[in-house]
Amino acid sequence: MADKRDYYEVLGVPKTADDEAIKKAYRKMAKKHHPDLHPGDKEAEERFKELNEAYEVLSDEQKRAQYDQFGFEQPGAGFGGGYSDFGGFGGFEDIFSSFFGGGFGGGAQRSGPMRGEDLHYEISISFKEAAKGCSKELNVTRHETCGVCQGSGCKEGCQPQTCPTCKGTGQVRMTQNTVMGHIQHVQTCRNCGGTGKIIQDPCGKCGGKGQVRTTKRRTVRIPAGIDDGQVIRISGQGELGQRGGPPGDLQVLVRVKPHKYFVRKGTDLYCQVPVSITQAALGTELDVPTLDKPVKYSVPEGTQPGTMFRIKGKGIPSIRTGVKGDLYVEINVEVPKRLDEKQKELLRQFDATITGREYEQKKSFFERMKSAFT
Repeated sequence: MADKRDYYEVLGVPKTADDEAIKKAYRKMAKKHHPDLHPGDKEAEERFKELNEAYEVLSDEQKRAQYDQFGFEQPGAGFGGGYSDFGGFGGFEDIFSSFFGGGFGGGAQRSGPMRGEDLHYEISISFKEAAKGCSKELNVTRHETCGVCQGSGCKEGCQPQTCPTCKGTGQVRMTQNTVMGHIQHVQTCRNCGGTGKIIQDPCGKCGGKGQVRTTKRRTVRIPAGIDDGQVIRISGQGELGQRGGPPGDLQVLVRVKPHKYFVRKGTDLYCQVPVSITQAALGTELDVPTLDKPVKYSVPEGTQPGTMFRIKGKGIPSIRTGVKGDLYVEINVEVPKRLDEKQKELLRQFDATITGREYEQKKSFFERMKSAFT
């Protein structure tokens, strides 16, 4: 990925740019570098392809969030991670069609190969499954090539016929008279829908479409360290493309259930452990919970409420490097309630032995308050 430029740099916008600014920047750059304006210029073609890819990612909320967090490295890279050429726009007229509601001479349409649509699903996993990684089963419904006609759309023994209107090209050339003279433009053939073929004897299973809607159970691998709201992209598992175009992707939004004890911040975990006044004053050894088994931790005497201890390597693994974060344990000193008279008397006797040196914060506070009024 070293030869790839940052998508924001490609479009010339800051990372804080809103959707309208990104769209405006793309429109300006695309009109300037479109290959149709630079015939035979390979550099212009590459620049436009780069613009196309950057816009496709930054104009999509989920793809942009994923790019901002991971750059060109994505979770689930084993399924073909990373960003690719998403198709973008075709001829120069497509830019005007997309942004101004019509192409040259009346809205030319795409007739070449088109990438299939992405499928979007959601999976809910436990906090521990997100930390450790897991595999989940998902029922995915999409169109697949008809097994009877093998995608031809014709019944057995028949073949598609060449469209008489476009002569198999899928396009028709139109001439329009305008104040600027005669303008020719190409439109998708309405008779065949741009396929160049006519199905006279359709397949009984798919009805001539060449595709059937199916539901299959697929295994989705969840990488260790994934966080709530992240998306796993499985390349090529979306809807089939049209007219020979590539299939879309399967995008799985991961939702992570909250944990009873832990709160996650990046790769670090935080939890609170209650101790008694006696344990905090005299010190104690605690069984601290982790995502594996509890670990022993010695709390020193005189530990104050809110004191934070760090246990290295007991956090969440990084989705990129696999290196685990740390576990931060906050000591919550619990004051006892519903004491009986004997317990209260013992506390009074203890308090009577206090000289003031035992409470550093209390002593410091009253000394500062005294000096403030003298």
